[in-house]
Amino acid sequence: MKIFYDDDANIEIIQGLKVTIIGYGSQGHAHANNLKDSGVNVTVALREGSSSWKKAEEAGLHVSTVTDAVDGADLVMILAPDEFQQGVYESEIKPNLKVNAVLAFAHGFNIHFQKIVPSEDMSVIMIAPKGPGHTVRSTYLNGGGVPSLIAIYQDGNNTTGYSAQDIALSYAKANGGTRAGVLETTFKEETETDLFGEQAVLCGGMTELIKAGYETLVEGGYSPEMAYFECLHETKLIVDLIHEGGIANMHYSISNTAEFGDYVSGPKVITSDTKVAMKGILSRIQSGEFADKFLDDCRQSNDGTGGPIMKERRKETAAHSIEKVGSELRSKMKFLNSERLVNKDKN
Repeated sequence: MKIFYDDDANIEIIQGLKVTIIGYGSQGHAHANNLKDSGVNVTVALREGSSSWKKAEEAGLHVSTVTDAVDGADLVMILAPDEFQQGVYESEIKPNLKVNAVLAFAHGFNIHFQKIVPSEDMSVIMIAPKGPGHTVRSTYLNGGGVPSLIAIYQDGNNTTGYSAQDIALSYAKANGGTRAGVLETTFKEETETDLFGEQAVLCGGMTELIKAGYETLVEGGYSPEMAYFECLHETKLIVDLIHEGGIANMHYSISNTAEFGDYVSGPKVITSDTKVAMKGILSRIQSGEFADKFLDDCRQSNDGTGGPIMKERRKETAAHSIEKVGSELRSKMKFLNSERLVNKDKN
């Protein structure tokens, strides 16, 4: 598989386009600011009254309503939450999109599951950083980049004279992706693997494992503080070693006792039954069952903050003792608060 780097992308392509970023959340603020800093003509599109409007303006970005921002744009990157994209596209983007404009996404959800169906003559591309938006921004500011994926759903007509791949690579370069490496995939592959990774390992799997370990120690009579450090705090230390050099690198750094425990106890926690459950998760993603369940839950919300399932689980998480103990312990670690990735007043 070819990996694209800085020399494989022409940043002047995206610098010559009028780019509209729909949304200013985690990914939206990162893309908009990174592209602006890379010399791109960027407009952030938000609904009137959005709490993000002031944040974007204070960052030095031009902000406008979705209707006005889309009108005349050469490339429209849709970074609103997945559950809102179809509605925004149908009511405000599609009617105002100029002929031959490029439609872009950072996640294939709505295109792959056919919630958004663009006309066949459009260029439809994806530039997907493999990391949260706050990391995409902080890494860019530090001179690095987050590895990214590009995908071409349709290489249709556009006003640039360049191929859809050239445009996607140019955008990825302006966003810092080619500093780390860019791989080409498909909307289907990105969507299904991304959802699976989040649910089975990175978010769902990891958080459930952390909570189960914490609860086991506390129920065994150990202090919540010790349980927190052993099962949550040290997670980052181990993941950093894996991130740096793989699993073998982590094994090299930890003690022989810890490594031996990995080999004899890990398979008792993550068993063949776990893989059966993972295959079931993947099957529900592939069939579109998860997408429909997620969107159905969102439709039951009147305020756009998630449906009843999301709200109930957020309450449960906030009430879990690991959150209370962790908050108190982290407040004593001043170094954790000096350079925060997430600052709700700014991003």
